[in-house]
Amino acid sequence: MSLQERSNLILAFAKVLFINGQTTEQTVASAERLGRALGLQCNIIARWGELELLGADKGAQLSAQIVADPTGVDMERVVSTMRAVEDVVAGRLAPDAAPKAIAAIAEAPPAPTWLFAFAAGAGAVALSVIFGVEHFLPALLIFVSAGGGAVLRRQIARLSDNAFAQPFCASLLAGIIGAMAVRYNLSSSLRLVAVSPCMVLVPGPHFLNSALDLITGRIHLGGARLIYAGLIVLAIASGLLLGLTLLDVTLPVDPPGRSVALWEDVIAAGVVVAAYSVFFSTPLTMLPWPAVIGMLAHALRWVAINVFGFGVATGALVACGAVGLIITPVSRRTHMPFAAIGFASVVSMIPGVYLFRMASGLVGIAGGTERVADLLNTLASGATAAMIILAMSFGLIIPKLIIDYFSDPSTRAKS
Repeated sequence: MSLQERSNLILAFAKVLFINGQTTEQTVASAERLGRALGLQCNIIARWGELELLGADKGAQLSAQIVADPTGVDMERVVSTMRAVEDVVAGRLAPDAAPKAIAAIAEAPPAPTWLFAFAAGAGAVALSVIFGVEHFLPALLIFVSAGGGAVLRRQIARLSDNAFAQPFCASLLAGIIGAMAVRYNLSSSLRLVAVSPCMVLVPGPHFLNSALDLITGRIHLGGARLIYAGLIVLAIASGLLLGLTLLDVTLPVDPPGRSVALWEDVIAAGVVVAAYSVFFSTPLTMLPWPAVIGMLAHALRWVAINVFGFGVATGALVACGAVGLIITPVSRRTHMPFAAIGFASVVSMIPGVYLFRMASGLVGIAGGTERVADLLNTLASGATAAMIILAMSFGLIIPKLIIDYFSDPSTRAKS
């Protein structure tokens, strides 16, 4: 293969990893390892919207770029790409056959629509259980709303590539159904019929990937990921509040949920993790890992909050810290991508409900309809959401960085 062909192949592999939710660190490491196997010393520079390869071979210098927007999450493609890299390195996949292999991986279909819709409905119901839903009929409405939103998202994806249209329309539908439930006295003051279908839309992997990039010094990429995730949340909140407003219903800025029994929380967490694994197209062979670890994490969170009296942010820190300590060595030994099992295990703790209630409070403040107590609750919701995201990020990422540091001699040598 020529120098240009090898560089294009490396970038093709890196792009599939980058745009489907793999961490930037592992994307770069895998691409550079593939380069060495192809006889090309190269460095990969990741930016929002672009991957750049800087390489050298027998005195010849090369710079190549490829367009790559890291807006998706598809762990089946990530796992298949990582496996293909290992096959090239081990000689099981010839370099001449690798372009065809990576092209097929890049076009691998996501989960079928019926499974995607069922997972959305089941995940939304499970989240509502965690937050204290008490009756069957609201749970049924939540299932129908979230499942219908998932089907709507798939249909919109066929018509538009806009990354914000899908969550906006799905949350608009959830807001309308939630408002109708309030009108017919089928929803409590928690408004879980409206909020729960929107919680499954929150882009947890993008928040976590942004934190990992920021912590490792990729400031521009981490900041871009954070802005992207924030814009998706804004689209979700806008659709939700618009749907409620159309029927003259508001989203109160109140405490976000009721306490539930430990067994309910743990079982519901397992369902949520399984649902997110479907969203992320995680291979079924990997599903037991995030499911078991996610249930353990929620158990630790429940104990921290209800037994030791910790706050929700501290509970998230404890839970995600345990996940980081368990998943990092597991992913290293089994060669499963950290993102594939780590993100699904903890993403249900992303504080979507706090973000939505904060958005509702800000709308009320702008309209001059909020009381002083509501203003304080709005600020508290925003601060709580920020603290939970930070706690989750540090809890999940710091153990990974420490274990990777002591497990990789080359990393210690560089420092």
